Amino acid sequence: MEEGKAAAQKSLEDFDPKKAPKRNKFAFACAILASMTSILLGYDVGVMSGAVIYIKRDLKLTDVQIEIVVGIINLYSLIGSCLAGRTSDWIGRRYTIVLAGGIFFMGAILMGFSPNYPFLMFARFVAGVGIGYALMIAPVYTAEVSPPSCRGFLTSFPEVFVNGGILLGYISNYGFSKLPLHMGWRMMLGVGAVPSVILAVGVLAMPESPRWLVMRGRLAEATKVLNKISDSPQEAQLRLADIKAAAGIPENCNADVVEVANQNSGGDGVWKELLLYPTPAVRHILIAALGLHFFQQASGIDAVVLYSPEIFKKAGLESDGEQLLATVAVGFAKTVFILVATFLLDRVGRRPLLLTSVGGMVFSLLTLAVSLTVIERSRAELKWAIGLSIATVLSYVSTFSVGAGPITWVYSSEIFPLRLRAQGAAMGVVVNRVTSGVISMTFLSLSNKITIGGAFFIFGGIAMCGWIFFFTMLPETQGKTLEETEECFGKFGSWSHSKGNKDTHNSAEIELVN
Repeated sequence: MEEGKAAAQKSLEDFDPKKAPKRNKFAFACAILASMTSILLGYDVGVMSGAVIYIKRDLKLTDVQIEIVVGIINLYSLIGSCLAGRTSDWIGRRYTIVLAGGIFFMGAILMGFSPNYPFLMFARFVAGVGIGYALMIAPVYTAEVSPPSCRGFLTSFPEVFVNGGILLGYISNYGFSKLPLHMGWRMMLGVGAVPSVILAVGVLAMPESPRWLVMRGRLAEATKVLNKISDSPQEAQLRLADIKAAAGIPENCNADVVEVANQNSGGDGVWKELLLYPTPAVRHILIAALGLHFFQQASGIDAVVLYSPEIFKKAGLESDGEQLLATVAVGFAKTVFILVATFLLDRVGRRPLLLTSVGGMVFSLLTLAVSLTVIERSRAELKWAIGLSIATVLSYVSTFSVGAGPITWVYSSEIFPLRLRAQGAAMGVVVNRVTSGVISMTFLSLSNKITIGGAFFIFGGIAMCGWIFFFTMLPETQGKTLEETEECFGKFGSWSHSKGNKDTHNSAEIELVN
């Protein structure tokens, strides 16, 4: 009788809804520490927007020289990005993060002591290399330690810290703007060394990426790390099996250390597979990732973030204090909405959030272009147009941060197969930084040629093309393991069937939070 009751009770429990797994605190902490590298880029971008006002006055620079000193760091960062893929496969993701922080520390100190324009350019070169390393390694490491159930949430952290760094840079501008001219901008730039010191200490608590450990044949260490960063022991075993399969290790091989063939993932074979002889899936992944990075930057986000004081000056704000205070509002809006995005990525999904975000960007850019054109052509002060310009700058950075900002890094870091991930991510960073460099090094000249309103009409058109590209080329990857995402690609036009199409063997372990 009692056995019958127990059986009945058990059968009733089977119908109860399964509880969503709690967020893994250890993986959460690792993601935060790794993502701190992104503060380096964010702070530099934010602080330069205000510092250039005083650099231009102190060093007597032209608009073209200002464009170069602001934008050249994006091109310098290509060196770090190109080296980061091979470096992270050689010394590991963890120590590559340390290297990124150390290089940027030197660059920030040199910028703070710059006596003239050539020395400042050299300091920007050093800092740029460190930023290139940081941009590539932070999303890759975070994606590799995150459990599938909250990978979007955790992998968006680098973008969260970029925005936090931008806000800190804006606040630094406003805070140090009261100092004497020769000292204020040097303090703004030099203080950027502080986050890299904190990063160097914090990284000691981080484990190595389990995927890198498996690539090196260190299965025992990888298992230990996976048990810490997974939502359950069963999920840890499934993730280990998937990684072993991707690395070419037999599933029944359970030795502590094994020999893995072709460990040189930075060799010619990887580049041939990516560029010369890609499968349909790899070709689609490469186009999607590079297109995502291109349109993210070509829509003008760095022009707005770097030249906010100039835009607000054109909109009718006269004093330095008003311009810098409005710029702080831009940083605050970006930071708030990137935090909103982190909670939506694993609930709404990448694709709908990205399309909604870019649609909002198109509307904001075109409205900003119209309002700035009206202000420029009007002889009277139009307060409604000034207010509309400020509001649309804020709506643009907000809609960018809720989708296009974080999803670019989340999506591009999770879609490449393990064997191609480091090099694929590095290529994405190269496209991102080149596009950003072109925009930031031409914005002032472009605005002078076709007016600032005309420049934003161009950005709005580019963003519209980006929406069409994303709608056509990007399938949903929400809730899939890193090893499963490759299956979503190479089949154009079947996106509606890709979402939620998880393998049944691990659906319980990676159930999304309701």
